[in-house]
Amino acid sequence: MDVFALESFRGTPLCRDPFDYVIVPGFVLPEALRRINADYPAIEHAGSFPLSVLKFGPGFQEMVDALESEEFREAFKEKFHVDLRNRATTLTVRGRCGPGDGKIHNDSTSKIISILIYMNSTWDAPGGRLRLLRSEKNIEDVAAEVPPSEGALVAFLRSDNSWHGHLPFVGERRVVQFNWVLGNRSKRVSMWRHALSARVKRMLKR
Repeated sequence: MDVFALESFRGTPLCRDPFDYVIVPGFVLPEALRRINADYPAIEHAGSFPLSVLKFGPGFQEMVDALESEEFREAFKEKFHVDLRNRATTLTVRGRCGPGDGKIHNDSTSKIISILIYMNSTWDAPGGRLRLLRSEKNIEDVAAEVPPSEGALVAFLRSDNSWHGHLPFVGERRVVQFNWVLGNRSKRVSMWRHALSARVKRMLKR
């Protein structure tokens, strides 16, 4: 079964102010969203976790396979006009948001395109809504805001001014983070860092 509404993605214009990005509500198809959430990894701590330290079911694996597909890569290559051939990918998963999350930041220079796919069924809280920003110092200087729910996608081309963040929120906030990166070394470093963080969190829990 199909996982993503790629035709909706292809038909959504690329925004270029203040940096190149695209937002697609309902990017994950409703039946796929149900299957993915039924098999979503059980994550008890804030932070990003690599797949290597998580347990999940076939519904979630179906989404992973779709993210790594050639069709997915081609759609994003065409949208952002970036050659993604032979580019490595990274995939991390979040399940909870902590009090220290959401501060304004820019992604590392090793990332080419950043993709966030939000998996909560609904979202009523004022906090936790991703903001694409015009400023590195003002969380209220908002170009676009996205509630992290119902399979919404946010994707942007990493640049020197691709600032983003959100107002504070503590609780369940499901998001899959997918990136194309500059090389395999960048992938190894990123996955090692996330795996180490996951091990530390497990040790602190004991």
